[in-house]
Amino acid sequence: MPLLDRLQLSTTSTDLPPHESRIVSLPLLCMIAFAIGLVAAAGAVVFRILISVVHNLFFYGRFSTVYDANLFDAPSPFGPAIILAPVVGGLIVVWLVKTFAPEAKGHGVPEVMFAIYHAKGNVRGVVAIVKSLASAISIGSGASVGREGPIIQIGASFGSTVARMLRLARWEKITLLSAGAGAGIAATFNTPLGGVLFAVEMLLPEVSTRTFLPVVVATATATYAGRIAFGLDPAFIVPLANLEVHQAVDFVQLIAFAVLGALAGIASWAFIRSLAWCEDTFPKLPGNEYTQNIIGMLMIGVLGYGFFLVTGQYHTYGVGYATIQDILNDQPYTLALLLLLLAAKIFATSVSLGAGASGGVFSPSLFIGAALGGAVGVIGMTLFPDRGFAPAEFALVGMGALVGGATGASMTAIVMIFEMTRDYNVIVPLVLAVGIALGVRRWLIADNIYTIKLRHRGRPIPQIRHTNMYLVRQAKELMATNFIVLPIDMTVSDALKALPAEMDGPIHVIVEDEGRIAGFVRFGTIPYMADRRAHQTLREIMSSDYVIASQTHILNSVITRMNQRNRSYAIVVAGPGVVPRTENIVGVIDTSEIAEAVISNHYA
Repeated sequence: MPLLDRLQLSTTSTDLPPHESRIVSLPLLCMIAFAIGLVAAAGAVVFRILISVVHNLFFYGRFSTVYDANLFDAPSPFGPAIILAPVVGGLIVVWLVKTFAPEAKGHGVPEVMFAIYHAKGNVRGVVAIVKSLASAISIGSGASVGREGPIIQIGASFGSTVARMLRLARWEKITLLSAGAGAGIAATFNTPLGGVLFAVEMLLPEVSTRTFLPVVVATATATYAGRIAFGLDPAFIVPLANLEVHQAVDFVQLIAFAVLGALAGIASWAFIRSLAWCEDTFPKLPGNEYTQNIIGMLMIGVLGYGFFLVTGQYHTYGVGYATIQDILNDQPYTLALLLLLLAAKIFATSVSLGAGASGGVFSPSLFIGAALGGAVGVIGMTLFPDRGFAPAEFALVGMGALVGGATGASMTAIVMIFEMTRDYNVIVPLVLAVGIALGVRRWLIADNIYTIKLRHRGRPIPQIRHTNMYLVRQAKELMATNFIVLPIDMTVSDALKALPAEMDGPIHVIVEDEGRIAGFVRFGTIPYMADRRAHQTLREIMSSDYVIASQTHILNSVITRMNQRNRSYAIVVAGPGVVPRTENIVGVIDTSEIAEAVISNHYA
């Protein structure tokens, strides 16, 4: 039997109520993640081909899939008219996004986070198609955006779509969404560890075996498939990586790396603020989305062509990998040019995304970090000519520091820079600079470049996303014991008379039917009206919206079962393996007990 048929049989059987979902086994979840990894890798391949086709059409007027983003392009035969390329591409992108998928606008990752924390892990399948086309057109026509955000959203969209088709539980849906996102970034950058860490640091609300393994399977699969398609070379070639190191990092250089980290933290803050300001300002400009996009893309076109007139290269167009590779090749960039590139890229990326382009911020962060690091290296080489300063090495560290500072994904930044360059020599300076950059940025602004957009939208996500300590408390530690067991055929009026008067707060009434638990009644929430309740029995007003829990179960397990079955009440029995009869009831857990556990955990 085909895999998909087996999945459908195991997850969407006819005995599954419409409002419930089915949990599959971990091996089966990993098999689904494997398929998602393959699709994410295929998506990365198709996405790169689309970028190549669009770039060649807009810049050279020819149909071709040959394009190496790490190499500078020849001058466009269109001359000054190339200024209009981002404008035309931008108008197409605005139409695509506005017509088919508004979620495809912007840099992608905030939308994925929104889906995880505010949309139950739901990302529409059409987003993958629209995001691919819109981002390929944005990047190919010259907008200053990256290609990792789109592929993250594309992978997340596929993972979420598969989970919804199979009607999986919410946590499984979020796991597969995160697996698709991690697989996408792993395939596009050839960084399997970086893809896993990105999913863990930025997306997964819970890190455990059941969530971690599917992410690992998806990213490893996507990386392997991506290497078949793209080759084994790292994203950037670093000539310095071949040098042997026989001593520790020079002390003066180490101080310079620390200074670079602090400057990267400030640059991250500037990048976040600039992007947030543009995303808030452009929608307020006169006209509609099309006129706002024209204004922004004209700026991008003029800026890119201006760099071509001065330097001979379109530095601020597209992902900017060619400039990064040139700096890493230790080309003699002046301090003034490096600082100009830094400021121009912050401006160009902020304007591009603010005006409605579709693309990521990871690649621009690498560009800004390389320019900043190269500038610090040039200064150090000038001030300390005998200390072995190499601008390329500082550029490499700057890339990681800026990514870590701007995104908040410090471990991801460290590991991905190593995987993309395979230069082990800079690990110690990289760790130092990334840590300082993240600390400085958080001191200046709490939100990272992804979460600030959600905060401005009025839908923030928690700063700390790890499991809270209250979730490991046993049910017997927090359950309410103010309950009474009453027969199912007792009238409401008699039941009200039977309630103990000395007990504070609402009394939990458990309804029993010949010793079996039949349901419960929340009398504290039902206003008593004698004329209506006089002849009603508990059978008529009780609720079966409950689960059975053992007193030794931890709260995390109880809440998980309540969530899986869409229940709001738990009846606690004496111990595991005990028959759930009324004589074994020891307490109840209602919303008030859960709220009390949360409050006492945070304020005790």
